[in-house]
Amino acid sequence: MQLPELAEQLGAELVLPDGAGDAPAIEIGGVAAPSNAAEWQLVFAESEPALAGAYASRAGAVITSRKLGVDRGRKPVLLVSHPKLAFARAAELLAPLHEQQGIHASAHVDAGASLGDGVLVGPNAVITHGVRIGAYSRIDAGVVIGANVHIGRSCHLYPRVVLYPGIELGDRVIVHAGAVLGSDGFGYVRDSATGEYTKFPQQGRLVIEDDVEIGANTTIDRGALEETRIGQGTKLDNLVQVGHNVSIGRDVVIAAQTGISGSSTIADGAIVGGQVGIADHVEIGPGAILGAQAGIPSGKRIHGPGVVFWGTPARPIKDYLKELATLARLARRPE
Repeated sequence: MQLPELAEQLGAELVLPDGAGDAPAIEIGGVAAPSNAAEWQLVFAESEPALAGAYASRAGAVITSRKLGVDRGRKPVLLVSHPKLAFARAAELLAPLHEQQGIHASAHVDAGASLGDGVLVGPNAVITHGVRIGAYSRIDAGVVIGANVHIGRSCHLYPRVVLYPGIELGDRVIVHAGAVLGSDGFGYVRDSATGEYTKFPQQGRLVIEDDVEIGANTTIDRGALEETRIGQGTKLDNLVQVGHNVSIGRDVVIAAQTGISGSSTIADGAIVGGQVGIADHVEIGPGAILGAQAGIPSGKRIHGPGVVFWGTPARPIKDYLKELATLARLARRPE
């Protein structure tokens, strides 16, 4: 992409070195760290030392903050308010579409499936009846897609992903290797007379909205009678378990090894740390932050945008730290 076009896409101010000539001649094809950047790549800097390193690199251009200023004698500079964010967006803009397309000879695609333009289907993938896949999506080796699954445009399913029947993925969804989406929830009814468990129906939907990214070996259950939903822009790390009827809002971030039990709700913009345990029917409010290994009991409501909750049962971190300090003082008391 030519540098002026990239600057326009990012909403950046383009500053060229003195005597640099025509800006359209500068072509940027990717991003890199300053230590290994090539002439056609872009780097970023958020501090004076980092900016000095960026100028000293071979990179073709630098994204940096307006606060740091510009050395016009060095490299073309894109000035923005948030360099790291602009750099991440540049990486997305510069990422090439997969060059391959078509269906590998070893893949099985049912005659009743519909594939859009430019779709790639890798070796040993299985696509069953009624599946719809949007244009330029990529289905890697060994992926299994159940009946009547709908996948949007420009999605990427990495190897060995399994999609159970009837689920729906929006546009630009990324699902990493080994993830299982739409499996039955863990729902049983116990007969008090015999102690036996009978499976409660698990026949609801799973809806994954646009721009969601799902980590490797993550599992998301379908709804029991209704639906499980993952909101637009949400990012799930590796090894996350999402139970049936869970509703996760927009732009939520959930770190690895977190488990979310059935019928819980996580509102927009929440942040969930690693190894958090969320019991059933919990309500996490907008913008709440759950620290690593926090435990949320059944039916608990956690509210407070920007408030960090910690411990088991989770409470505001200032209360948790007071309790720890009290315990430490008691431990030091002579017997």
